[in-house]
Amino acid sequence: MLHGIRILEVEGLGPGPFAAMTLADLGAEVICVHRPYTPRTPGRTPGRTPGMPESSLLDRGKRSITLDLKDPADAQTFLKLAKNAHGLIEGFRPGVMERLGLGPEDCHAVNPGLVYGRMTGWGQDSPLAHAAGHDLNYISLSGALWYASAPGDVPLTPATLVGDIGGGAMYLVAGMLAGILKAQSSGAGCVVDAAIYDGSAHMMNLLMSIRQAGNFGVTRGANLLDGPHWSRTYACADGGYVSVQCLEPKFYAVFLEKLGLSENADFQQQFENTVWPALTGRLAGIFASQPRDHWAALFEGSDACVAPVLNPEEAQAHAMNARGTWVEEQGMLQAAPAPRFSGQPEWTPPEIPHRGQHSEEILAELDRE
Repeated sequence: MLHGIRILEVEGLGPGPFAAMTLADLGAEVICVHRPYTPRTPGRTPGRTPGMPESSLLDRGKRSITLDLKDPADAQTFLKLAKNAHGLIEGFRPGVMERLGLGPEDCHAVNPGLVYGRMTGWGQDSPLAHAAGHDLNYISLSGALWYASAPGDVPLTPATLVGDIGGGAMYLVAGMLAGILKAQSSGAGCVVDAAIYDGSAHMMNLLMSIRQAGNFGVTRGANLLDGPHWSRTYACADGGYVSVQCLEPKFYAVFLEKLGLSENADFQQQFENTVWPALTGRLAGIFASQPRDHWAALFEGSDACVAPVLNPEEAQAHAMNARGTWVEEQGMLQAAPAPRFSGQPEWTPPEIPHRGQHSEEILAELDRE
């Protein structure tokens, strides 16, 4: 879908590489500028971001060149690469690329149509722009963490999904695509300021629309979706879990029928929040009486809106994976690109390059351009 689009990526932390991987998944040519190997220090592999493998699946489908952007000659090479790119992605704190002589003004001087994508937690211009932070910090201040977890539990979300990926990488992808479309019609590039703080807040607008109807206040556990007995996960006899979220009355009725509770007067009060805690306790006892797979079999294929909570390996083995969503290649489990497009060939996991694998090839191309 993005054949003919070239993206220049500066090696960085999670959301930037994820955004670049998504563009590569969509068919863009992505050149990742990796840092050269550095002298080995105790407890750290040379050139590797802490916690990441040497060859990350986030680099799948990309080409890699190693450049030391503090070296004037390598910085000039970077500008040559930027000259022929449609988009650029970097994830440093504000001002770092400018100090390297590779900020938006420097790059637009050689390529006015370049879309310069900047991935940060707090944004380019904010009271915390230069402060360190991570996924949970950004979504804490944006409000996106507030409704996470069950009432009484400390707020916690799946690591990276709401902040780094949802509020960060995906908004950067959307911004890059919008900027590239605009540049193609106008010839003028732009700077995309993608802040995880902004994106995670923006993702709350569905909840804000529910708040308009008076169904989502600030008290955790007293609102539609975050407090009812029919909108939560339950522990099972074997230590597994099932998720329940039968919001619509017709689906709730199926849920009750499957559990033999259709005639129970207490459970008829679906939207009465004063009875939610008591009914939650009763359902907890019911679900704790049988293993997870018992409940999965009972509800499978019904409109009760109940599903087992699977780990990635179990998701790969589940019948839903007939779509090929989870793929294992050379012992590495990974998810296929999304969304899907008609008329496109079936996806197979592309090569994951090692650091600097394509340096000579890319430099030779620059010499010919």
